[in-house]
Amino acid sequence: MEIAHEFIQPDSPALQCLLSAVHLSCPSFRVSFESFMACTMNTSISDLLNPDWLTSEHSTGTSIMAVEFNGGVVIGADSRTSTGAYVANRVTDKLTKITNHIYCCRSGSAADTQAIADIVNYHLEFHEVQLGEAPLVKTAASVFQELCYNYRDQLTAGIICAGWDRRHGGQVFNIPLGGMCVRQSFAIGGSGSTYVFGFVDSNFKKDMTKDECVEFVLKTLALAMNRDGSSGGVVRLGIITEDGIERRTVLGNELPRFYED
Repeated sequence: MEIAHEFIQPDSPALQCLLSAVHLSCPSFRVSFESFMACTMNTSISDLLNPDWLTSEHSTGTSIMAVEFNGGVVIGADSRTSTGAYVANRVTDKLTKITNHIYCCRSGSAADTQAIADIVNYHLEFHEVQLGEAPLVKTAASVFQELCYNYRDQLTAGIICAGWDRRHGGQVFNIPLGGMCVRQSFAIGGSGSTYVFGFVDSNFKKDMTKDECVEFVLKTLALAMNRDGSSGGVVRLGIITEDGIERRTVLGNELPRFYED
């Protein structure tokens, strides 16, 4: 490695000799190669051989969303997991089951959000046994909030907790980075959400039907995925009602196309 490192130094006699020989046959090569060397002269061999995607944590990057309607909620997410600039998984499922009627949408560190979801699921299973009835959506959101707030300095986790219960029907709770928890009629999160705040503000309507909510979520996620490099793949949707969840998957070539049509 030391021999190779010496060779790529810009003032290396061996490199200068090679460039002089090549310059006689192809003058443009020397210009382009020297431009490359100008970019890499301050880069060590270890940095060249160990790009950021080998050491960065897995991140769900992400565009996630949930919307309330009369009788339930619609949740949705893209499916791209990235590690630095590298796409580690194209078909991730970011809609994670907590109970039969409560799901969470995960954004941030994949490891952190998976661990939190597992812990909340564990707590609510005990809670259901103790009460003898299904837990409330608000209870699940409170457990998410407690974990995200107490460990806010160690975790990178943005959660949308959504579901249906017998008391309050469909509900959406947003728990962003830092551990705040607030109920909203709709919530968006992840890196892709920054591109679509204007769209959701202008297109959201109260008392939308189930089908209108599905279309709203699908269009929002399609726009976010089109602009955000950390979002992509397919769109996974979940419609949660008293009867449970209905899952749908919309492939990339089936997404709305807007101005490209």
